[in-house]
Amino acid sequence: MNLHAIDVGIILGYLVIVIGIGFWISRKAGSSIDSYFLGNNSMPWYILGISNASSMFDITGTMWLVYVIFVYGLKGVWLPWLWPTFNQIFLMIFLSVWIRRSNVLTGAEWITSRFGTATGAELSRIVVVIFALVSVIGFLTYDFAGIGKFAWEFLPHEVPNSIRNIPVLGSMLPETLSANFYAVVFMGITTIYVIAGGIYSVVLTDVVQFVMLAIASIAIGYIAFTHVTPELLKEVLPEGWNQLFFGWKLNLDWSNLIPAVNEKISADGYSFFSIIMMMILFKGILISMAGPAPNYDMQRILATRNAKESALMSSVVSVALFPRWIMITGITVLALLFYSPELKAMGSAIDFEMILPYVINRFVPVGLTGVMIAGLLAAFMSTFDSTVNAGAAYLVNDIYKRYLKPTASDQHYVLISYMASFIIVIVGIIFGFYTKSIDQVMQWIVSGLWGGYTAPNILKWYWWRFNGYGYFYGMLTGIACALILPILLPGISALNTFPLILLISGIACIVASLATVPEEESVLKNFYSRVRPWGFWNPIYELVIKENPSFNRNKSFKRDMFNVLTGVVWQLTLVLIPIYFVIKDFKSMWISVLVLIITTLILKYNWYNKLEKD
Repeated sequence: MNLHAIDVGIILGYLVIVIGIGFWISRKAGSSIDSYFLGNNSMPWYILGISNASSMFDITGTMWLVYVIFVYGLKGVWLPWLWPTFNQIFLMIFLSVWIRRSNVLTGAEWITSRFGTATGAELSRIVVVIFALVSVIGFLTYDFAGIGKFAWEFLPHEVPNSIRNIPVLGSMLPETLSANFYAVVFMGITTIYVIAGGIYSVVLTDVVQFVMLAIASIAIGYIAFTHVTPELLKEVLPEGWNQLFFGWKLNLDWSNLIPAVNEKISADGYSFFSIIMMMILFKGILISMAGPAPNYDMQRILATRNAKESALMSSVVSVALFPRWIMITGITVLALLFYSPELKAMGSAIDFEMILPYVINRFVPVGLTGVMIAGLLAAFMSTFDSTVNAGAAYLVNDIYKRYLKPTASDQHYVLISYMASFIIVIVGIIFGFYTKSIDQVMQWIVSGLWGGYTAPNILKWYWWRFNGYGYFYGMLTGIACALILPILLPGISALNTFPLILLISGIACIVASLATVPEEESVLKNFYSRVRPWGFWNPIYELVIKENPSFNRNKSFKRDMFNVLTGVVWQLTLVLIPIYFVIKDFKSMWISVLVLIITTLILKYNWYNKLEKD
């Protein structure tokens, strides 16, 4: 694709701006480790929420979602529950409040508030750091594959002679510019401003990036809206594509349109859609109950000013992702109407990741092309920068500061934070070179790795008898299974290995906890009285009430679960409304708007009005 000079200028200008933001904010971010990683808990909740949403608006995920909506139609809106996307509702309703009340810097530091400082607790902190770093490297590998392929489709494959003739620089560049080359370049640029400005830089650039993404999303949605009619769509869609709900089987037949799509559905293993959705829902609920993994999502929660604002921050994420679905649907519709013949001609070698460059090249005008490409690059960078900053927090705060040099100056820790961020990026790049499939990495992260995370992180919230040894052995077993099972059982999908990993990890949790002594009463009482979770905490409640008769236990389980159910429906309408609008199914759109209004009112009176400022 040949970019116009205006588009190139917009892209380069954006890159200069984000690097400049990093250096501009570096003095404020470098004042202390709390400032570098949490912004001194001074940033507004809505800014953190937009930043969090921007971090989830990544190129690789967008390319996958375009594929999902293209192939599965409206039923594709259920498949993001693989992550699961509705975990943000669990956070919004109650878990963000519980996490923020801990008042710590990282998820590993949270372990001390739950398990104390005995041997089991120390082992638990270490295993959380291991999990955090493994997941961070997994996400960086995922980002590496996505940004490399995306950039390679739009940017030059050969070095222009004007650059090749520059002394020193020209000789350093390779003969051809591969996808891996571009991945390294953009990861390197992002690393510069992450290291310079810490979370201040991450959040501020995320907001800039979100604005660009919103502009690009609305633009592509408008282009699609002006090209689509229900009659034209009907000619290129299989029967049932625009139906949200499903029966026992998927029942989408692409044979007369693009036969290779049927092969993709079979390869995905989603033909028996009801069974798949039961597995996805089972996995998603458990993962959501466990709380956020130790990554940028938890970091944003801990960076809020108080518990109430942490819940509000999580609520913003679902709303702020609204523009993303305008973009996804716009790209999908344009591809269905105009790119289907090319996809059909590919046969079994059909490549849905070519849809995005086709749409931009064919439909987006000069100037707006630069904004859109810069916006999509921003999508990568906002995910990448958040992941790196969160990962470095674990290395510095939970390894270096705790075990190697606990009494150094703030400036020293900030300097080490620079080094930690750089190391994490290098390791991510190395693994990225060996990545063959974006989908394979995504499936391993959301199913395999999270299968090992789920059991111990559910029990830590809801069962008083669960101790540090149980957490350590549960996590260690889960991580080991996630790494080993794909090698031992290469023919089984990551989604299907989730129950097995969950079972093995859960058994290790319970056996290790019951085989060792409970945590100290003082630790359990302090945690329970401060965080106030509901669950199986009655023995500790009895101890707390003896010392503090005025203590009020958390009795909101039923209300929280009702609000979660309401919130999931509310979140789903925020996905459906932009899809129905772009495809001009206005009847379904207005029904979704009505459901959105009803669920919003319920949440207003049954959730928001009852939020307490901690």
